[in-house]
Amino acid sequence: MDPKIETRQLNLYYKEFHCLKDVNIKIREHQITAIIGPSGCGKSSLLRSFDRMTDLTPGARTDGETLLDGQNIFHPQVDIVELRKRVGMVFQQPNPFPKSIYDNIAYGLRINGLTKSAVERESRIEEALRQAAIWDEVQGRLDKSALSMSGGEQQRLCIARALAVRPQILLMDEPASALDPISTAKIEDLIFKLKKNYTIVIVTHNMQQAARVSDYTAFFLQGELVEFGPTEMIFTNPRDKRTEDYITGRFG
Repeated sequence: MDPKIETRQLNLYYKEFHCLKDVNIKIREHQITAIIGPSGCGKSSLLRSFDRMTDLTPGARTDGETLLDGQNIFHPQVDIVELRKRVGMVFQQPNPFPKSIYDNIAYGLRINGLTKSAVERESRIEEALRQAAIWDEVQGRLDKSALSMSGGEQQRLCIARALAVRPQILLMDEPASALDPISTAKIEDLIFKLKKNYTIVIVTHNMQQAARVSDYTAFFLQGELVEFGPTEMIFTNPRDKRTEDYITGRFG
């Protein structure tokens, strides 16, 4: 099976800083891939390169290729708006808009012209909220401010907002690191359920979380992909001693 995302000799620079070094990785469709490694190793930069958010950083440049369904996303003719419809992003800190719960989800539908009527828009909003496992909690208060929600609810709302435009890939940058254990468990359960319909790439500092939710794990160190494989193998029988040292807590 062809990979959903594939990088070939991907390099990323922030001015003179060489952030990602000759990264070759294949992300499989409808699987959860965890990216682990110590702070500053390039995890989040790799994630942001998948929807070209790195373009927004002054002085950032790439060489090599990142293929999405076989098409190089860095090709000059690629429509970045269309790319970001296909590749959704959820950030570490919940970042709901200062609008109602309803308008948070409706925003992407409106600006992208994805619904033809109010009835269709309401159906898509309910669909996204159900997928994010938060519909039952908010259906009676869709007109209330999203800022009045708890942190865990806000994060699931942001997931619903990303899902509303029906992306193919969901990128998650430490989506539970700012949450309490109960909210974290809800997010992890949600991630596991979403892989049936989405390809998910998650950055996490939490080794136990990576082991619990992911099918594949990539270990990065100083911008290099040290090891990539099935999560069980990475955690129980890594090939590289640096991977073993990190997972067992000898550094990082």
